Amino acid sequence: MSFPKDFYWGGATAANQCEGAYNVDGRGLAKTDVTTAGTATTPRGITYRLPSGETGLAPQFTPYPKDAKGAILDGYYYPNHNAIDFYHHYKEDIALFAEMGFKMFRMSISWSRIFPNGIEEEPNKKGLDFYRDVFEELKKYNIEPLVTISHYDTPLYLEEELDGWKNRKLISLFDRYTEVLFNEYKGLVKYWLTFNEINSLLMFKDFIHNMSKDDIANNYKALHNQFVASARAVQRAHSIDPEYKVGCMIAGACSYPLTCAPEDVLKNQKKMQDSFYYCGDVMVRGEYPVFAKRLWKEDNVNLEYTEEDIKDLKEGKVDFFSFSYYSTTCTSADKNVAKDGLGNFSLGSKNPYIQYSEWGWGMDPIGLRYYLNEIYNRYEIPVMVVENGLGAIDELTEDKKVHDQYRIEYLREHIKSMEGALEDGVDLIAYTPWGCIDLISASTGEMKKRYGFIYVDLDNEGNGTMQRYKKDSFEWYKKVISSNGEELGL
Repeated sequence: MSFPKDFYWGGATAANQCEGAYNVDGRGLAKTDVTTAGTATTPRGITYRLPSGETGLAPQFTPYPKDAKGAILDGYYYPNHNAIDFYHHYKEDIALFAEMGFKMFRMSISWSRIFPNGIEEEPNKKGLDFYRDVFEELKKYNIEPLVTISHYDTPLYLEEELDGWKNRKLISLFDRYTEVLFNEYKGLVKYWLTFNEINSLLMFKDFIHNMSKDDIANNYKALHNQFVASARAVQRAHSIDPEYKVGCMIAGACSYPLTCAPEDVLKNQKKMQDSFYYCGDVMVRGEYPVFAKRLWKEDNVNLEYTEEDIKDLKEGKVDFFSFSYYSTTCTSADKNVAKDGLGNFSLGSKNPYIQYSEWGWGMDPIGLRYYLNEIYNRYEIPVMVVENGLGAIDELTEDKKVHDQYRIEYLREHIKSMEGALEDGVDLIAYTPWGCIDLISASTGEMKKRYGFIYVDLDNEGNGTMQRYKKDSFEWYKKVISSNGEELGL
């Protein structure tokens, strides 16, 4: 079975990893703006200043000291400040996407570019104008925008002064933000995603060592508030424009039992429920799943919610399901088995039947077909794969070429698996590989961990010309799109 004629081939980015211009035209700060660079072995950090004037650096994903505020300090490199400067290069970049034949471009809006602190009564007009210009440029080439409303980009003021999503006040602030977006871009945008990888809040408890019980419980609280905010956004979108389609976006936490031992099988079933289906069920089915009570008991969570919340969740079910897929891991009930299988916010044991990338992520294209079947058979709504790709070190040759055959092979096998899922009956409607143009790595802050079809001349220290160059994968993907997935060779 071939790909549908109206299939959305494209690519994906995020504002905080590609836009740059962090302090331009009235934009406020986000936590990524006080986040330093890291490496595969050295974590990124958050720089802060205490009321006393003392400064410090806290590892990413861990709380910094009470009363401290995120601060930009001398002596540190903040890669997201300039990123690849899509803010000033968007016309050039979109022209390259169009040359490849993109039908869809997944991007995100920086909340703090629209509401610098998140609390303003009126939006920042220059921010609105920028995204309007981007959408109009995409429309010129008949590229459909797929817009993520919140992609790890909450204004820093809301994180620090209102305690972030643990505070229910953010629901009403998100209401205002989304109402502005849905009214402002009516006719320019059709497809929206509310929160990027919303389940990452639950995956942190395994990914971050020694996470406190209070922090775990607070993440459930924050997640509930995001569920409600998302459901309200879905309802608002449908009321403003019946043509709007709003989806969820969930980190693909696909795992297998390490062995056929019943204990491993049961352990893996619980892991899939806890880290993936918990969020999917709320956003697609409109209510918490039956296993939620077991999960809350295990994590000592007393989740408080209102009758209005229950009503909002039921009436704000998403129109389609989207997810990221990079790798798979294995689950073992044996506590002595090493958790050496790293993934996207996921830890598990290595699978002896698959290969691993330079960053230790398990490359498993067959798992994508399996996963698509699991998702579609559970939810039976249209599905998009909105992140997928291989982070690798690319070499720019003297004649300005990048021979990334390894990336072509990775993507080719995943496209074959998507074709298999279509044969299985999955209603798959879009594929937007991650980092279609090289951008800042979210996990390490590096540039050398590249995903794109387009090479950007920028190194880990921020040096380079920002010049764009087509990789071999650029021409390959162009043929894939023009043939609607039938030509997968070189």
